[in-house]
Amino acid sequence: MTTTATTAREASRGRRLRSVLSWPNAAALVIAAFVAAPLYWMATTSLKPAEEIGTHPPTAWPENATWANYRDAFTDNHFGVYLLNSVVVSVLATLLVLSLSSFAGYALARLPLRGKAPIMVALLMISLFPTIALAAPLFLLMRDIGWLNSYQGLILVYTALNVPFAVWILRNFFQGIPKEMEEVAWVDGASPLRTVLSVILPQATPGVFTAAIFTFTACWTEFLIALTLNTADRYRTMPVGLALFGSQFTVPYGTIFAAATVSVLPIALLVLIFRRAVVSGLTAGAVKG
Repeated sequence: MTTTATTAREASRGRRLRSVLSWPNAAALVIAAFVAAPLYWMATTSLKPAEEIGTHPPTAWPENATWANYRDAFTDNHFGVYLLNSVVVSVLATLLVLSLSSFAGYALARLPLRGKAPIMVALLMISLFPTIALAAPLFLLMRDIGWLNSYQGLILVYTALNVPFAVWILRNFFQGIPKEMEEVAWVDGASPLRTVLSVILPQATPGVFTAAIFTFTACWTEFLIALTLNTADRYRTMPVGLALFGSQFTVPYGTIFAAATVSVLPIALLVLIFRRAVVSGLTAGAVKG
């Protein structure tokens, strides 16, 4: 009896080991290591003093860890101002994008509109339009209305650039919600606006989170438009400020790595907290679209 139980345990252990060492898991581990290696190197280098960064061979872990690079980033290079500007612009632009794309996506998914297909194709073309082609016209437009070096100019542009992609995501989700739920709400006397806010959007929560994270990430990391519209130091966003670290003759690698590590944290936390919603949102959107 004991021998049989031992054999069964060994067989079960062998099956678990084979499942862990399967090709999909091995491929996932390789991809995870490939993605995590630069992030690990960035974080560890941010803790190294200047004399240790250039050593050969390089050290995998700082021998004399220090927070001086982070202190220099926030005190000597005004990184706190750039970070705050990015938070303000990215959060407000994301809220505006969600507000506009939710109603536009619902209209394209539910209402009997003519020309839905051309509208969706146009939105896709707009979302794929190269940003560099828009830099000069947007600069002239913002200059004429007096919105250069301001929050509202950058927020308006980011909203316009990200609404088309968010509409695509939310429209796919709205199409997958049963129409019976709306009909029940109408029978109960709910208005169309109340139906969207109280019935449709709660059912499309994964899609809303997916659109929000993609929009926030796009605004958080955007460089060219921010560099073109906001040249004053007090309005520069994080990517632009980070690119201007250093001088003609010196490159503070430790300070740059420290600021880059801080800039990655918000995106990493968002994905970590809402990973289930993002994965379900991407999967459902792919299936229902």
